[in-house]
Amino acid sequence: MSAVLILLRRELKLAARAGGGGGMAVAFFLIAVSIVPLGLGPDLNLLGRIAPGFLWVALLLSALLTLDRLFQADQEDGSLDLLMLAPLSLEVTVFIKALAHWLTTGLPLILAAPFLGLMLNLPENSILPLVIAMLVGSPALSLLGAVGAALTVAIRRGGLLISLLVLPLYVPTLIFGVSAVSNVLISSPGSNGQASLLLLGAVSLVALVVGPLGGAAALRANLR
Repeated sequence: MSAVLILLRRELKLAARAGGGGGMAVAFFLIAVSIVPLGLGPDLNLLGRIAPGFLWVALLLSALLTLDRLFQADQEDGSLDLLMLAPLSLEVTVFIKALAHWLTTGLPLILAAPFLGLMLNLPENSILPLVIAMLVGSPALSLLGAVGAALTVAIRRGGLLISLLVLPLYVPTLIFGVSAVSNVLISSPGSNGQASLLLLGAVSLVALVVGPLGGAAALRANLR
């Protein structure tokens, strides 16, 4: 357990020392949300209807911004070879890196989402479901993103390739995340986000297994 905490502390310090990937992601999130009214016009009803979907898409794209450095920096300075030889299994190492990515990127985005939702006229009764859905579903973005980052670790400037590999894996999270919030807006009998939220949680649990295993296997294949 001490080795896990040491590695997690290291990853958090590196993220802060590098300028904070979360700050860049939140800035992108803010800019993306700010330009939506400019493109769609001042129709508040329209903005309110598209707010859940657009916030999830913006969250997804913002999380992609820092995935290319998940393993690349360690590969460049040789730290990744040492991590592969460490007492911790490579699967645990991949999980810790994905957890650090979520803490430094995903969590700041979730905290910013309610304020940006108000900018898009998101109804107040949808803010809590939005935050809960993002808390449940966003870990899958970091865990599945770790697989894409591991697959491209040997490729310089593989950010675009990571996006092509990872975006199809993000589709279930996007669908169920939007549905969990949109059902609150519909307010028709029998329409609630509980089923979508449970499916979203199932996606994150699957990612919890697939992410570390797939990421570790990709690292071993690329760095043999």
